[in-house]
Amino acid sequence: MNSICELLNIQYPILQGGMGNVSNAELASAISNAGGLGTIGAGTMSPEEVENLIIATKGMTDKPFAVNVPLTVASNVKEILRLLIKYKVEVVSLSAGNPAPYIPKLKEHGLKVICVVASVYHAKKAEAARADLLVAEGYEAAGLNSPYETTTMVLLPQVSKSVQIPVIAAGGIADGSGMAAAFALGAQGVQMGTRFIATKEAPFHERYKTSLVEADDTKTLIVGRSTGKIRRIYDTPYAQKLIQLEKNGVSPEEFITHTSEDHHILGAVKGDLENGFINSGQIAGMVSDVPSVKDLLETMMKEAREAVSMLNNRFI
Repeated sequence: MNSICELLNIQYPILQGGMGNVSNAELASAISNAGGLGTIGAGTMSPEEVENLIIATKGMTDKPFAVNVPLTVASNVKEILRLLIKYKVEVVSLSAGNPAPYIPKLKEHGLKVICVVASVYHAKKAEAARADLLVAEGYEAAGLNSPYETTTMVLLPQVSKSVQIPVIAAGGIADGSGMAAAFALGAQGVQMGTRFIATKEAPFHERYKTSLVEADDTKTLIVGRSTGKIRRIYDTPYAQKLIQLEKNGVSPEEFITHTSEDHHILGAVKGDLENGFINSGQIAGMVSDVPSVKDLLETMMKEAREAVSMLNNRFI
């Protein structure tokens, strides 16, 4: 059995990325029920909101799922982590900050800890802090991004060679051939966000899903470089407003206001692309349908096996 599947008690080595305040129990539970690892994100939600989301997810699946906690932006990190222990959430994903102070307590209570990293240095630090797994996330990924701007294909093999614990690839993966490529570069699993948006169970606005299906390879862009708040989003009217704000010299504080989770919800949930944004990874141009989560995972596994077989025939 794949080591990540065994460690996380899942069928397929496919994880859902944290989606901040637009996280929902419907999609996370569907992914877990289909054999992957669903994830809900704490985002900037209050502990009470996170608690309700955990309860809702547990009501929809008896399979393992994860909670992502972005350490530098989450509301009351310690209280949220206490909730994960209270409700015996099997897996916690820590990102956007130093995980070392929090890992011992989580592991003491039997939680598996995943740390999201964007450099070899942080990968080594997370391993030293006793993380169970790493997610090596490249610059292709949606949402908040690393200032290093290292692509997955470059980051992944370097991280994989630098640590002894299993590594999961994130950023730029949308299908089974991408998963096979990640495995060839040292990954033992993959994490996806954008591809799961365009699924039947994902309760996002149809404008969001349609945008992904209609996208080409140039439909995402980076905003926030001028403020140090780098984010990859879909090219929408609101995205162009953000670019113009940067050209006009917007302050970091103003930019944070304009890219708050309120604007994220406006775009992703309400479909208001004039006043809200939608996160999207560069794989948007690879999305051509809206399958069920179950069909997506099964198709990816089939495609991955076929890709490996093709390579064996080609090189051996």
